[in-house]
Amino acid sequence: MSEEQQTTDQPNVSATPVPTEPAAEAAPEVKTEEAATPATEAKTEAAAEELIAPVEAKLNLKPGMTIQVHQKIRETNTKGEEKERIQIFEGMILAYKHGKQDGATITVRKVSGGIGVEKIFPLNSPNVVKIVPIKQAEVRRAKLFYLRDWGKRLKEKLLK
Repeated sequence: MSEEQQTTDQPNVSATPVPTEPAAEAAPEVKTEEAATPATEAKTEAAAEELIAPVEAKLNLKPGMTIQVHQKIRETNTKGEEKERIQIFEGMILAYKHGKQDGATITVRKVSGGIGVEKIFPLNSPNVVKIVPIKQAEVRRAKLFYLRDWGKRLKEKLLK
């Protein structure tokens, strides 16, 4: 019987796995992946913040400010190919609406060829690439819609 117990004991003893070299190699790989993960997470978080952060958070946009809005324009030519370009719209901010919400917008006005042109830009739109401030006018109101009919110029000071 002792022989039978020995034979049954032998499989039980060998059934408990002893770490071998391939298993030891796998453990450092896991550690290197864990060490690399926080660094890559920090990079991806920083990139995500740049994409998600609204344009206004980087700038202090105010009514009366003359700005350049760089906007993506997608066009289809006669062959049916889509092309993307950046168009610059330079004008003065008449109104800043909806504060810090996702739907925040600015109304920008310029005079082109003697005709006034106004555009409303959503600040969180992926089509608005960047906004470059040029100068700030002295204003006392939050909404400058009176400039549509007003013939005078505002006093301005250069930014930078």
